[in-house]
Amino acid sequence: MTLPPTDGILNLLVRLWHHLSCRRQCQFGLVLALMLVSVFADVISLGAVLPFLGVLVDPETVLAHPIVSELAQGLGINSAEQLVLPVTILFASAALVAGAVRTLLYWVNSKFGYAIGADLSIEVYRRTLYQPYHVHITQNSSEVISGITAKVNGSVAALIQFMTFVSSIGLMMAVAGTLIAIDTLVALTITVIFSASYSLVYWQSRRRLMRNGECIAREQTMVIKALQEGLGGIRDVLLDGSQEVYCNVYRRADVPLRRALGDNVFISGSPRFIMETLAMLLIAALTYSLSNQSGGIAKALPMLGALALGAQRLLPALQAAYGAWTHILGAKHHLSDTMKFLDYTLPAKVLQLDTASEHLPLKNAIEFKEVNFRYGIDGPWVLEGLSLTIPKGSRVGFVGSTGSGKTTLLDLLMGLLQPTEGEFLVDSQPMTVDRVRAWQRTITHVPQNIFLADSTLAENIAFGIPPEQIDLSRVRKAARQAQIADYIESRSEGYEAFVGERGIRLSGGQRQRIGIARALYKEASVLVFDEATSALDNATEQLVMKSFEGLNRDLTVLLIAHRLTTVQNCDFIVELGEGKVVAQGTYEQLFESSPSFREMARAKD
Repeated sequence: MTLPPTDGILNLLVRLWHHLSCRRQCQFGLVLALMLVSVFADVISLGAVLPFLGVLVDPETVLAHPIVSELAQGLGINSAEQLVLPVTILFASAALVAGAVRTLLYWVNSKFGYAIGADLSIEVYRRTLYQPYHVHITQNSSEVISGITAKVNGSVAALIQFMTFVSSIGLMMAVAGTLIAIDTLVALTITVIFSASYSLVYWQSRRRLMRNGECIAREQTMVIKALQEGLGGIRDVLLDGSQEVYCNVYRRADVPLRRALGDNVFISGSPRFIMETLAMLLIAALTYSLSNQSGGIAKALPMLGALALGAQRLLPALQAAYGAWTHILGAKHHLSDTMKFLDYTLPAKVLQLDTASEHLPLKNAIEFKEVNFRYGIDGPWVLEGLSLTIPKGSRVGFVGSTGSGKTTLLDLLMGLLQPTEGEFLVDSQPMTVDRVRAWQRTITHVPQNIFLADSTLAENIAFGIPPEQIDLSRVRKAARQAQIADYIESRSEGYEAFVGERGIRLSGGQRQRIGIARALYKEASVLVFDEATSALDNATEQLVMKSFEGLNRDLTVLLIAHRLTTVQNCDFIVELGEGKVVAQGTYEQLFESSPSFREMARAKD
């Protein structure tokens, strides 16, 4: 759910500014400078209208002006007729320069906007990936995806619109100043009428813009959520014939989103048509008024043309400023959500270790001393008073009913979570934050649900390794140990065969064995299997477990088992219940001494 923004628009934009690199900030300044050049060029082209029209209507009067007369003499112009061509060239040149500068500004703005969008999107994704595990398990992936894509785009658009707003205000002030120099009363009247009209429209529509912005930010997340759930469970959707249910879920999110987007577009653009009509009425009234003055319309034509052209420039500037500000206001929730991701703290020590080759291999034993853990301050205790020692090279099985704390214990062991109370030690040394990443480099994990990328079998086994750095001999060795080599090598493409999105072209057991091969490819010192063989048939599971027996005894293997036969040959088994160690020993010892273990064994049989 999108949280209501607590910061004002300008504060959010300032915070966003601080997340831009120095390079982008400098480029931002250059773009603003180009905007000022564009404003100056527009003013020059507007100022050239009055002498141009004056020369066309009454060149003698123009030539009689002291400044014009002095410039004409310097250029060798002796008659009024000779003045027409230079003034025409001057006017055309000013118009061409202004047009070229506006085109350049539009191109630079577009490139700059996309560059900032890429920077912010990458930074949001980076900061999200580097968050601790407990952050990831408490946030919805749809919200993250929406934040990285749609909401970052909305925030970048708001930043670009702010630049447009500043540019439009500058142009509006420059044009208004030029018009005031031509005719103070008329220019002030036009400026005040249009500015007041746009202010009134904005005042009446700002609450709608805020409501629409909140709706857009919320429903964009819901649209992605509907897509993920419908397509992610496509097998069950097809089997159950529940397509219409998911279409309705999507429709309930998409229709309000489109309606709010359309409403914002209308609010942003609709005043233009009213203001254009008002401008035509004002020009008509001004023309009638000037035509009744001495000299008639011919004498007033240069001034009237300059005022009309000025109004034609002033009106789009006002519309652009209004449209930009309404867009920024509508994007306030996008800015707020984006800042939530950008404000994530990057753990500096972890980042330093990411670029290093430091490892922390297990030498003696892993220890838990009176460890208590819970997921939140008010949450129930998942582990209580847990003490356990795991010697190096041992094969340890973890069993217990659902909710007994098995997976949480292994998450603590892998450094994904930190104990709420008590100590977790590796070789008698506390596992502090600055040692976690080095410890994790020596661990590999096979979960119950294996994630496979839509790439080759070799790339999925050597997951996270650039293709050009993959050691195919290690890939084949890991595949043989995981009992998947025969299947891979029987295919015409071999290890270069693609597995499809999330391994859809493989069976559940094949995906599981690819996951096991991935763990073995890493050649870590600690292997963690979280019900990793549950999708395998009994015969294949026995083959995989037998292959483990041939592994080097320097390797420590920890297994959470779905079937007790999986852990039957472990050096010892740890039985957990309600977050505590209920019993530990060999399979035979637990079968004899633990009634709950005997009950589990009989239930599995």
